[in-house]
Amino acid sequence: MTGPATGPTTGPATSGVATVELPPWAIASEKRREHIARVMALIDHWAAAMRVAPAERDAWRDAARWHDALRDAPAEILRDLTGEMRPDAGVLHGPAAALRLATDGEHRADVLDAVRWHTLGSAGWGRTGRALYMADFLEPGRAFAHADRAYLARQVPADFDGTFRQVVRIRLEWALRDGNQLFSETVALWNAVR
Repeated sequence: MTGPATGPTTGPATSGVATVELPPWAIASEKRREHIARVMALIDHWAAAMRVAPAERDAWRDAARWHDALRDAPAEILRDLTGEMRPDAGVLHGPAAALRLATDGEHRADVLDAVRWHTLGSAGWGRTGRALYMADFLEPGRAFAHADRAYLARQVPADFDGTFRQVVRIRLEWALRDGNQLFSETVALWNAVR
């Protein structure tokens, strides 16, 4: 699966952000790849500051690398891959990428679950899913609440669980304020951490 010649790219990112190697089936624009690189950089920073063991660090990094591999894929491709017909196909890129990764031989459940649920959240996550959920939201390239998000990003190594709880709360509050749909997975995550 590849993007059209004028659409999302499938090779490594080449602009001012570190190169991101994605699977050959990825459909991710240059802008998306830059986001992925920033998420990976934040994950790397936290893992180093927290002295995370190498295997867990690699799981965090791989989840960050792959979480948006299909974010720019057309809705019909995501629905075909997942078999889901949700009206909001924007939540299907994680499940689709997790299915492709499993087909390619990825077997680490924490990585697959992190990628699968990074948009909605999962009450069953360990640190890999939680780290990805926070890094995806707190990465510095996002154009809102810069100071607040930077503060939270600095808190992760010292208070991983407390910061995660804050990120879940903020994301839930924004969804409510903006009138967005609350998914059962997100509500279950909030109930698990509050």
